Amino acid sequence: MPLDPIKGKPLKSNLLNGGGLGFQTPAGSRGDVRSTLAHDAPGLLKPPISQTARSRPVSVVTGASGGIGRWIAEGLAGAGHHVVLAGRNERRLSAAAEWIGHRVPGCSLQVELADLTLLAEARGLAERITGRHPAVDVLVNNAGMFSARRRQTAEGHEQVIALNHLAPFVLVHGLLPAMRAGARIVSIGSDTSDRARLHVDDLESRRRWRFVHAYAQSKLALLIATKGWAQRLQGKGIVANTVHPGAVATGLVRARGPIGLAWRLMAPFLLTEEQGARTPLHVALSDDFAAVTGAYVKRQGPVAPNPLALDPALAARLWSATEALTGVRATALPARAER
Repeated sequence: MPLDPIKGKPLKSNLLNGGGLGFQTPAGSRGDVRSTLAHDAPGLLKPPISQTARSRPVSVVTGASGGIGRWIAEGLAGAGHHVVLAGRNERRLSAAAEWIGHRVPGCSLQVELADLTLLAEARGLAERITGRHPAVDVLVNNAGMFSARRRQTAEGHEQVIALNHLAPFVLVHGLLPAMRAGARIVSIGSDTSDRARLHVDDLESRRRWRFVHAYAQSKLALLIATKGWAQRLQGKGIVANTVHPGAVATGLVRARGPIGLAWRLMAPFLLTEEQGARTPLHVALSDDFAAVTGAYVKRQGPVAPNPLALDPALAARLWSATEALTGVRATALPARAER
């Protein structure tokens, strides 16, 4: 029987029974996601929404095809949520959904293809989700990247800042109409932000590229923006927090070149992907964080962030710069759905 990811106790079976949207595994069965894939639209798995899927909390996890994202999605599914797995690789997403289905019989999953280095795809993902679900309960902004070289997307943005900061900003804004009191936004940060500097006038590192700085700056920007959402959503019952999952042995261990070598040397001392998912799941599910917002969390508890994250003038400048880069005007928040 699947375990509650927070308490480690068996979940009640009534959380797992019944159908859902997309990949469904009746309790006790072994589902096959491949047989239900649709290839005629950007989003996959589009049968009618069942009544059971509507009755479940809806969670969205980006970067869900592997790493801690897959384990976060598995934990949410085990907690009885209908989970939208978002990623850019169809084969890996399908494999992740099938893996979760084996581990959580009776789960309810939906797979959505989206390359979140492209802001147009982040907008499209939000539109598809809100078009199918009148309410979204949890958003985990997990997709992220680290690159030794500066690369530019087809939209003209530097890839690291686009995926790690700009896309989550667009996605939060796009999903807000479906969020109501009790919803949670969880951004996956990094302790590299603890020592980062923020160049608001050069978020895309056009003047000088240093890959460690680019990654750390993107995670600091994500942290500050998540705190910005927390402030703007005060009184609406929606909380937004940033989580450092710990130093995790992710896919970077398999990367080529000096980055991959460094991660492989450190791998024996790093957390497993399953262990790295624990703090994000705690923040997404635990009653301890139902009313906590604007926090920076490590090892399941709030800690002090980089002092720059507490500078309101810097935060205002970053918000304006992010609006300019994304084309999102987030000063006036979109109306939320009622249910």
